[in-house]
Amino acid sequence: MRLVSIPPPVGPQFGGGAQPPYHPHQAAPGSAPYFPYGPRPPAAVNGVAIAALVFGILCFLPAVGLVLGVVALLQIKRRGERGKGMAVAGVTLSSLGLALWTVALVTGGVTAFWEGFRDGSRSGSVLALRKGDCFTSPGGLEGWTSTARKVPCADEHDGEVFALVTVPGTDFPGDDSLTELSEDRCYERQSAYVMDGWSLPEEIGVYYFAPSEGSWSFGDRSVTCVLGREDGTRFSGSLRSDATTLDAHQLAYLEAAEVLNAALDELPESGYFDDDVSDDREWAGGVEEAVAEQVRLLRAHAWPAGVREPVDELVAGLGEARVAWGRAAGTADPDAYWLREEEAWEATDPSLSITVREALGLATSPPAYEEEVEREPEAGEMEV
Repeated sequence: MRLVSIPPPVGPQFGGGAQPPYHPHQAAPGSAPYFPYGPRPPAAVNGVAIAALVFGILCFLPAVGLVLGVVALLQIKRRGERGKGMAVAGVTLSSLGLALWTVALVTGGVTAFWEGFRDGSRSGSVLALRKGDCFTSPGGLEGWTSTARKVPCADEHDGEVFALVTVPGTDFPGDDSLTELSEDRCYERQSAYVMDGWSLPEEIGVYYFAPSEGSWSFGDRSVTCVLGREDGTRFSGSLRSDATTLDAHQLAYLEAAEVLNAALDELPESGYFDDDVSDDREWAGGVEEAVAEQVRLLRAHAWPAGVREPVDELVAGLGEARVAWGRAAGTADPDAYWLREEEAWEATDPSLSITVREALGLATSPPAYEEEVEREPEAGEMEV
C-alpha cells in the first residue's frame, strides 16, 4: 500500500468545516507498502516480494509465502527492482510459520495456534488500524511501510486515523484512479471527524494509506485516512472533535454552522467581475437557503443561559446576511451583482460566531489559510 498526502481542495473553505489539507511548502501536500506524494521511486517495488511479505506476516499458507519469497529474490536480482528486504522478511516469516504449523499439527493445537498468531501479527500492521486509532510507524508518514504500532493518543504518535474507505470493484483501479478516489473520499470525511475545523492546528495535514497493486491482489481494499504533522514530527493528543468528544450544545452549533459552510464551499469557479453571473446567482440563492436553514437550527435548540444572548445576536446577523444573499441572487446585471455579493460577504459577520464559540468553549481563532479566496480576500476567515 502507498502513503500519500492530499493536495488542497479547490475554492474557499470556511471555519465550521475541516481545514484544507494542503502542504505549506508545496503546490500540493502527504497501505501495506506506500510511496509519498511527489516523484515516484527510481525503481519499482517487486510485487511478488510484497505478496511474500503479506503471506509471511499473516501466516497464511506459509509454504506459498516461502516460494513467493524465493521467486521474488530471483526477480529482484534480474530486474533491478526494490523489495529485497520484504522478500527476505517473507521467506523468514514463512519459514517460521511452517515450523510453527508443523508443531501445531503434531500437538493438535492448530486452531489455537492460528488464532493467536494471526491476531498477534495483525496488531502491528497498517491493516489493523481503525477509526480513532493513533499510531507510530518506523518511517513516520513518509516512504513505504507495512507496519504501524497503535499507541494511546495521549502519547506521541505519527498519525491519527479519521476514516476508513472501502474501494469498490474487483479489479485494481490503477494508481491514478486510486489517488483521485482517496483524495476525494478522505477530504469528504475529514469534517465529520474534526467538526470544529478551527481547533485543527495549522501544521496538521491529511494523508492516506492506499492499496498497492500487490496488496490488492491479496484482498486489500481499504484506504486509511490519516491526520499528521506536515513537518514529519510526532504530536500528542487526539484531534477528534465529533459526537464522541463534544457536548450537545457544541455539537448543535457546529452542525448548524456546517450547513452554511457547505454552501459557501460551492463557490463557482468564475472569476470576479465576469459578465456571465448565472452560476454565481444560483450559488448565492443556495447560500441564502443555507443561511435560513442555519437560523432554523439555531432557533430550534435549547441553549444554556450563558449562550442564548450571543446566539440571538448571531441569528439577527444571519437574518441580515440572508437578505443580502437574496438580493445578490435576484440581481441579473453583472456589475450590480458583484456589488450585491460584496455586500452579502460583509453582512456575513465572523465576529458574531466568535462570540458564540467563546460562550460554548470552542476554539475562537479562525484557521490561517495560505491562499486567500480571490473573489473576496476576507472570505477565508469567515465562519458563522
